Amino acid sequence: MQARSLAAAGAINMFIAVAAGAFGAHGLKQVLSPEMLAIWQTAVLYQMVHALGLLMLGALQQQWNSALLRRAGWAMLAGIVIFSGSLYALALSGVRMLGAITPVGGVAFLVAWAMLAWDAIRRPR
Repeated sequence: MQARSLAAAGAINMFIAVAAGAFGAHGLKQVLSPEMLAIWQTAVLYQMVHALGLLMLGALQQQWNSALLRRAGWAMLAGIVIFSGSLYALALSGVRMLGAITPVGGVAFLVAWAMLAWDAIRRPR
């Protein structure tokens, strides 16, 4: 992803996370069980943190112009879709099997952060 796309993806995901958080706090509070509401809130938290990560990657991409950062952006976006998306779906549907794919999104997050760390470490001083 280019810097502009990373920033746009981060901003869009932050918008969605804030809206989902408000929806969970106000619209779902009376509908979901406390357990499912906690799952919803976990999805919001991880989406929000990684939306900020996308914004950070966009800022770094402006300076570094790195192929590895572009791939980290794709991994982070995939993590948001798979991790948070599966948790949102689980909370709304109650279908526990959806939680089985959540770790795939977690691995995508780890890969993205590892790519960023590797790119930063290998940069010349």
